[in-house]
Amino acid sequence: MPMAESHPALLALDFDGVICDGLIEYFQTAWRAYCRIWSPTDLTPPEDLAPRFYRLRPVVETGWEMPVLLRSLLLDIPEAEIWQQWPTLAKQQAQQDAVEVADLAATVDAVRDEWIAADLEDWLAQHRFYPGVIERLQQILADGVHLVIVTTKEGRFVRQLLHQQGIELSEDQIFGKEVQQPKYETLRSLLKTLEPEDSDLAQLWFIEDRLPTLKKIRTHPDLDRIKLYLADWGYNTSTDRENAQHDPSIQLLNLDTFTQAYSAWLQ
Repeated sequence: MPMAESHPALLALDFDGVICDGLIEYFQTAWRAYCRIWSPTDLTPPEDLAPRFYRLRPVVETGWEMPVLLRSLLLDIPEAEIWQQWPTLAKQQAQQDAVEVADLAATVDAVRDEWIAADLEDWLAQHRFYPGVIERLQQILADGVHLVIVTTKEGRFVRQLLHQQGIELSEDQIFGKEVQQPKYETLRSLLKTLEPEDSDLAQLWFIEDRLPTLKKIRTHPDLDRIKLYLADWGYNTSTDRENAQHDPSIQLLNLDTFTQAYSAWLQ
């Protein structure tokens, strides 16, 4: 791919695992959704369930998978099997229980919407932003770099969390689950907004914490102009980080470097 310039014209960030750590909220939302769908007799989760869910969070790509992950754990599916085969297992589990993916997604979103309506402060309190990230976002916006969020989370939830931190983004700066397309398609559309004939204006950088997402982007030759970063502070594993280090098309980025100037990212 072409040599990167010293700063991006357009910077795209994933949200969960890059900007915000919502593990506590994910588990509570997933458990409430699980209870609605599978109606367990005991509405109190087993003590060991949350730590196991946190450990396996890197396998989850979109929200509907979260209650299915809990279902799989409660059915004692081995963690090693989940690590190795999760995309297939998730769909098989939903089919086996005759639950539609759309219904799972709607239930997860409904749980969040109701929680926010009932107690916004409590919902917000279940999230934490990674150290220095909000300040870095403020600096990015002040520098005039065009910032967008590309996430599988509903845009309205992202907007609510950023608003709490004093970050206000326009409608065309947040591409959430509602756009109903893979991240690589969103990035393709964003890339087309840049001027290819001027290398200084043709730099799209994307920071994501899921290595499979970055690998999928790299299967599209027309997206080679995008500089890809794996956020090592997010929901990924040591194996993911090691693989990224051996992939010349993906750069491993740590949190300390992210909060520094763009020149530090390129070293």
